[in-house]
Amino acid sequence: MIKFPESFLWGGATAANQLEGAFDRDGKGLSVADVMPGGKDRFKILTSEEFNWELADARIYPNHRGIEHYDHFKEDIALFGEMGFKCYRFSIAWSRIFPQGDELEPNEAGLKFYDQVIDECLKHGIEPVVTISHYEMPLNLAKKYGGWKNRELINFYERYAETVLSRYHNKVKYWMTFNEINSASHVPALSQGLVKSNGAKDYTNVAQAWHNQFVASAKAVQFAHALNPELQVGCMIIYGTTYSMDSNPINEMATIIENQEFNYYCADVQVRGKYPAYTKRFLSSKGVNFSDLEIAEGDLALLETNTVDYIGFSYYMSAVIDVTQETPETVGGNLMGGVRNPFLKQSDWGWQIDPEGLRIAMNNLYNRYNVPLFIVENGLGAHDEVDENGYVEDDYRISYLRDHIEAIGRALEDGVDVMGYTPWGCIDLVSASTGEMSKRYGFIYVDLDDEGNGTLNRSKKKSFDWYKQVIATNGEDLG
Repeated sequence: MIKFPESFLWGGATAANQLEGAFDRDGKGLSVADVMPGGKDRFKILTSEEFNWELADARIYPNHRGIEHYDHFKEDIALFGEMGFKCYRFSIAWSRIFPQGDELEPNEAGLKFYDQVIDECLKHGIEPVVTISHYEMPLNLAKKYGGWKNRELINFYERYAETVLSRYHNKVKYWMTFNEINSASHVPALSQGLVKSNGAKDYTNVAQAWHNQFVASAKAVQFAHALNPELQVGCMIIYGTTYSMDSNPINEMATIIENQEFNYYCADVQVRGKYPAYTKRFLSSKGVNFSDLEIAEGDLALLETNTVDYIGFSYYMSAVIDVTQETPETVGGNLMGGVRNPFLKQSDWGWQIDPEGLRIAMNNLYNRYNVPLFIVENGLGAHDEVDENGYVEDDYRISYLRDHIEAIGRALEDGVDVMGYTPWGCIDLVSASTGEMSKRYGFIYVDLDDEGNGTLNRSKKKSFDWYKQVIATNGEDLG
């Protein structure tokens, strides 16, 4: 029997731009997410030459409505409480607090909304876990300032982070500075506000944006620890366990490089406090001279002395590297895909299902960094068939989550320090990768389709009661 720590934080995770809706209410400004269109071509549009952060009449924007959590948050959090959540990971929408991003004073209506969300969590005995920036920077900062390649954003983020930390630090212990910061390797639009029309074509801008984010994150850590040394501030990365296709040394070296450049680069800086030895080689391979980056006096010392307390990470799938074949069979994934692994099954969206890969990820991360780990995203996006009562018999989701929880238990036995587990999209919400409702992750079904039709009624899936039992038994009863 696997024993989870008594303090283990079971819960669920969401992001403001994918469920709140109310995109233009109570003083909220537009965010970059608000102009990202819905549909399977979302990333194709975002990475096109012509995309320029403008709304287009011919496109749809499902996140403008989300699942109307802005009006239903009490109902939703009550359902989380019924499941027994120990924690709830959510994000604060930056443009609710600073609508344009560069104001001197915050929007009080936005702060009051999160006062209510946090108080509602605490009412139900749920520990809030807050992501400060989750793919929703104010649109003005991307359009007027050119996104995170501009060093001025450090000051804007610092003002925002200090505002929310000061407001909520007596009620919120756990924080993360940037969601999936390494996602910029593939789609810098999400976390850096960079598309081809404002700098994404030049990887120097991506590298500079990362540096500016590292500095901004370190400033947030510094401020939080000055407020209260007990506050826990983490970084947050995508982790995709990556295997060499075979024992060919060429593939093995390519796998090492892929792991360094995607899985470890951002964490190396934020956890170890300095740029890793492979930085110059990595950036040089992208046509970037590290010495050309704007690194101000004091930046490196700031990074070294204000490292994060833990690593939050998302894990959905693993990847395989094969650079020896010209046309290998490939599969998709969470921003990163790879060569098809013949040993694994795939989700409805082609993501390879690999629970043992989560155990490998946890061992790799913990033994590399020796700081606590927090699995803040994991789950199965699937087509759910709902009956007339709103019930979904989602045994496939239960199977996926059970296998991954068992892998966490094995990692605990390996000696890994794991803080908690918050499956992604604990209530159905708009997909980040496609802007669809039909790619569902939740324990709670929301009656809304890809065209925006539906009652928005919430109903419990079979996985709701299953996860409730998992939490109640602290992982001992996995069904």
